[in-house]
Amino acid sequence: MDANLIERMERLLIREADLVEKFVLGSGPGGQKINKTASCVFLRHVPSGIEVHCQESRSRDKNREIARERICDRIEEQKKKALLERAKKRAKVRYAKRKPSARTKAKMRQEKKFRADKKKNRKRVSSKRFDD
Repeated sequence: MDANLIERMERLLIREADLVEKFVLGSGPGGQKINKTASCVFLRHVPSGIEVHCQESRSRDKNREIARERICDRIEEQKKKALLERAKKRAKVRYAKRKPSARTKAKMRQEKKFRADKKKNRKRVSSKRFDD
C-alpha cells in the first residue's frame, strides 16, 4: 500500500483490525473473465458501518487500495458533516441569546401597547337605553 494512504488511515484512526474485507465476483462489462475472477473488493469499516465496493481495476491489490481510499474519503466527509452540525448548533444558540436591537425593543413595546389597548376596550356593553 501507498505510504500516504497508511498515514491518512492513521490520522483518521482507521485500523486494519476494524476493516472487514471480502473479495466477490465482479459484474458488468468486461467479458467472461470478469465474471470468473473475484477481483471486486467489498470493504466495511465496522465502527462507523461504512461499506464500499470497488471494481475499478482488474488487479485485486489496486482495488484494495482504492477501496481504502474511498473509506477514508467517506469518514472524512462524515467528520466534516458532524463538525458543521456542531457549528450550526452553536451559532443558533448564540443567535438566540443575543441582546435584541433597539428597533426590535421598540417594536415589542409598540405591540405590547397595542395588546393593552385592545384588552382595555373589552368592557361590558352597558344595557342603558337611549331615548331620543
